[in-house]
Amino acid sequence: MKIFLDANILIAVCNKEYPLFPFAARILSLVDKREHQLYTSPLCLAICYYFAEKKTGHTKAKQKMILLAEKIKLTDHTPEDVKQVAQNKKIHDFEDGLEYYSAIRHKCDVIITEDIDDFYFSDLPILSAKMFLKDLLK
Repeated sequence: MKIFLDANILIAVCNKEYPLFPFAARILSLVDKREHQLYTSPLCLAICYYFAEKKTGHTKAKQKMILLAEKIKLTDHTPEDVKQVAQNKKIHDFEDGLEYYSAIRHKCDVIITEDIDDFYFSDLPILSAKMFLKDLLK
């Protein structure tokens, strides 16, 4: 299963933000399971870095981003993604649209985010960390 992680999942882990941290950390631990592939985008890492730097400082935030980039597969954003977001009248948040089309192009099966309502336009399943783990452990 290919799992796309939104920035808020990464932020919860990097900043140990409760109550989300245990669920988000458990999802990141799937990186070592062969049957799961975790993805995020450089844009999500940039957003995560911004919040990690505020909490832990520049040096530690950089170390966290390096570790995430080594463990999680990175998608990219193409001119076609930008065009699709701009042309999709359903999408009002450009950043969410970029993440969505990047996840689609990399054939992700699900997007995990705590902002489920932000992806109201999605054809992919959108789950919170807790919902995803509940489904996974069935």
